[in-house]
Amino acid sequence: MSVAPQRRGRRIMMTPGELDAFLAAQRTCRVATVSAGGAPHVSALWFAWDGGALWLYSVVRSRRWAQLGRDPRAAVVVDSGEEYGELRGAELAGRVEFVGEVPRTGGPCPELVAVEPLFARKYFGIDEMPHDGRHAWARLVPERIVSWDFRKLGSP
Repeated sequence: MSVAPQRRGRRIMMTPGELDAFLAAQRTCRVATVSAGGAPHVSALWFAWDGGALWLYSVVRSRRWAQLGRDPRAAVVVDSGEEYGELRGAELAGRVEFVGEVPRTGGPCPELVAVEPLFARKYFGIDEMPHDGRHAWARLVPERIVSWDFRKLGSP
């Protein structure tokens, strides 16, 4: 993964280790896609981060999935914090690609061997991914990552 360096906000940007820990711990992201007419669409989704890619587990009969099929460009925001001094997050942008069968039924897929147990443990507390025949995987390898951690500013 070659990610463009963050130019602004270097003082509050997360280190690679901080970013990995943050993305591994957070549970919900917001995915922005583009309709055929150019209108933006944002939706919440569960995800897994493997240190190099953001794995999105989406219902295949969703507007998000259809839009990604037409135009694979996406931006994803993961953030947390309530008060100004607690705000932290990351925006990851790039192109997604669909991985595995659509919808996913659990057939062999070497690319999903590591990510499915990671996701299953994170969200279901089990080691094996339950497949419902309605969801499938999209992988976003970020071309650009911007991060922020306002806790680094300290108290005023």
